[in-house]
Amino acid sequence: MILNIETTNQVKNKEDIMLERAENNFWAYEAENKNISKDLSLLDNVQFIYELSLAELELKAFGANFETTNGLREFTLLNKSEKLKEAIRKKTAYFKTVDKESTDYFDIIKKNQTRSVNQYLTHWIYPYKGKFHPQMIRALLNIIGLKKGDTVFEPFSGSGTTALEAQLLGINFLGIDISPLCAIQGRMKTESIYVLDNIIKLKGKVIENVIASAEGTEQNYYKFIESLSDDEKVKNFYKLTRLVSISDKSRRNKNFEASFMKNINLMIASVKDLVEIKKKLNLTLGDVQIEIGDARNINLSDNSVDGIITSPPYSIALDYVKNDEHSLEDLGFNVSDMKNEFIGVRSAGKSKVDFYNQDMKKAYSEMYRILKPNKFAVIVIGNATYQSKEIKTVEFTIDYMESIGFKLYKNINKIIFGLYNIMKKENILIFRK
Repeated sequence: MILNIETTNQVKNKEDIMLERAENNFWAYEAENKNISKDLSLLDNVQFIYELSLAELELKAFGANFETTNGLREFTLLNKSEKLKEAIRKKTAYFKTVDKESTDYFDIIKKNQTRSVNQYLTHWIYPYKGKFHPQMIRALLNIIGLKKGDTVFEPFSGSGTTALEAQLLGINFLGIDISPLCAIQGRMKTESIYVLDNIIKLKGKVIENVIASAEGTEQNYYKFIESLSDDEKVKNFYKLTRLVSISDKSRRNKNFEASFMKNINLMIASVKDLVEIKKKLNLTLGDVQIEIGDARNINLSDNSVDGIITSPPYSIALDYVKNDEHSLEDLGFNVSDMKNEFIGVRSAGKSKVDFYNQDMKKAYSEMYRILKPNKFAVIVIGNATYQSKEIKTVEFTIDYMESIGFKLYKNINKIIFGLYNIMKKENILIFRK
């Protein structure tokens, strides 16, 4: 069955209000509502129609029968049991309380060093365009039935959102990305928790180096980091600290040194938050492995992963290489050479779209090959505009995925709002092999 959800102007107004509130205060973290009378209540920041759909699909994935009430914000469980309530409390993404008791996710999102509700823990680190909403990813991991010890794969691992959310749920993560910058992001966000003490011990020496060289050359800084520690996890933390500040300088014309001092403290605080929430909730973290790799040629065995969640690059409309040019060059990469390797960036005109489609066919075929039978692949994608024409990427994806053996299980419209978005709508496509 295909689930097709439409929106209205009234809902759009609600969503605009939600976005404005999320940017300006911590309204989503208010204490539990003592007037809640039903078994389950949604988080205060749940306003989009697609979020309600995902919340209901989460409940169904756990075998819950339910009724909604109070303007669709509260739920009554019809097959209530302690086991079911515990699963909902510990795993779901869109619920605030279960029998008036806080969910794990409500406690997790309060560990936030930013003013944006979706940028809790280490999610905020580095301004990568096209990030997933982590709440959506947590829900999708549940919806496709992944459990502790299972392995989810992402062929375009990007900023590491799926990696961190899988880690928090005890699900193992395998990810690849052709961008070395993405690999550093995902590793830092999920691995720094294991080397926090060493990161803190070296903080003073790193700051001394930055002060001494001010805006010194990348060679000086990176050579210093290489000499400072043999642990790649520690080195990735301090590489990304510099790259966040390089981005602040390039994109927002901020003073590099001042930005570095601010970011190093916020990043350490965010890793501390991850340590604290792991201890508070007694979480068993999933293993995370992120490598530089090509989605068109995945180095995994046939039928080897339990699920796939990804968002293919919108590089027809957004040049990812150029967008992060300042950071890639700071790392010592030649961005001109990289363009020939990135999906959707090479060539121009009609041939650019043709190359993109050819590359995505290879990537989708590889996804089919490595996914176990009867398991799910989730693709979050939207139609882009290129040279004033709409590129029917969603339709292309559905047609090709079904031609190679996938069956479309759900198609959920996800409306996007925001000044800088390339598209106004995405689709959450859930396929089954």
